Amino acid sequence: MTHAYYNPEHHGAYELIGIGDLALASGATLRDCRLAVALHGQLNSAKDNAILIPTWYSGTSKIIEDVFIGAGRAIDPAKYFIIVVNQLGNGLSSSPHNTAGPHARAGFPSIAIADDVSAQHRLLTEHLGINSLALVMGGSMGAQQAYEWAVRYPSMVHRLAAIAGSARTSEVNQLIADAIMHGLRTDPGFAGGNYADSTAVSEGLKQHARLMTLHGLSADFFEQRHYQAMGFATVADFVEGFMTPYFAPMDPNALITMLEKWRGADVGHGCGGDLAAALGRITAKTLVLPITQDLYFPPAICHCDAQLIAQTRFTSIDSPFGHLALFGADASWLQQVDAELTALLR
Repeated sequence: MTHAYYNPEHHGAYELIGIGDLALASGATLRDCRLAVALHGQLNSAKDNAILIPTWYSGTSKIIEDVFIGAGRAIDPAKYFIIVVNQLGNGLSSSPHNTAGPHARAGFPSIAIADDVSAQHRLLTEHLGINSLALVMGGSMGAQQAYEWAVRYPSMVHRLAAIAGSARTSEVNQLIADAIMHGLRTDPGFAGGNYADSTAVSEGLKQHARLMTLHGLSADFFEQRHYQAMGFATVADFVEGFMTPYFAPMDPNALITMLEKWRGADVGHGCGGDLAAALGRITAKTLVLPITQDLYFPPAICHCDAQLIAQTRFTSIDSPFGHLALFGADASWLQQVDAELTALLR
C-alpha cells in the first residue's frame, strides 16, 4: 500500500537504508527493516563528530532539520556529521503502510523504543562505520530514544540532550495515549486498521487533532491568544486551519504504532524495571531540558530523571507554546535551546 503523504515531496531528502531482519522486543521479527535517514555534514577522519537525532511522535526528519540544524547553529553541518533517523512506524522508515506480507497495515508488529535503538545502532555501526557519538539528542519521543541510547550504550554516547521528554512514560501520558488511540480506532472508517486510505478515518484524525491541541499547548497560549499572531481569529479557526490539516494526511496505523510505543516507553526495562539503576548507567555529559508549560512532560517529571544521572545540567525554558514549542514557532525558546546545546558541545 502506498501513501501520498510519506515521500520526499513532503518531507525533504532522505535515503532508505535496509538493515535486514530486526528481532523485536515483543519476540516478533520485522522482516527487511528499513530506516529513512537524512544525513548532513561530513564524518571527520577521527570519526568523533557524529550527532544522532531520532524523530519525535508524528514528526519526520524534515521538521528536525527545519528546527534544529543550520549554519551557525549549535547543530551545524559544517562542524558535525548529523544523522537524523526517522523512528520505526513514523511513515518513512518501516511502517504499516509500506511493509509487505503479514506485517502490512493492521498486522504491523508492536514496536518498542528499544527496537528503534537496536535498529539505529545497527545502522551506525554496520552501515555508517560509527562507534562514537559526540551527542545523541531528541525531543519528546526522540528524547526517550536518546535516553535509551545512553543507557544501552554508555561508552558510545559522550553527550546526551533530552528535550521535552522523559525516560519513562508517566501514567497520565499513558491515559492520553489511550484517549488518542481510542479516537482513531472508534472511527467507523478505521475498519480494524484495514481502511482503504487515511481519508476513511477523517473523523478520527480530527479528534486526534483536537486532543493534540488540548494537551500540546499551554493554557497561556489560549488565554493570551497567541494563535492570533499565527493568523487565526479564534481557537476554532486555529484548530480547523492549523492543527486539523497538520495531522489529516497522516496514516492512522502509523500514529497508533507510535502511540503504543510512547505508551510503553521505559528505559528501566533492561534493569528489571529499576529506573534508577538504568539511568545510573549513563556516563554521558547530560542536558535535561523541559519546557516549563509542557503538559506532556512537565519539568517536575523531567527533574526526577535528571537527579538519577551523574553529570547532568537541568534547566527549563518557558514557552506559551508548551510541548509544541518543539515545532520551532517560539523564536525565544529556540534561541535558548541553541545556547544550551552550544554549551553542552563545548
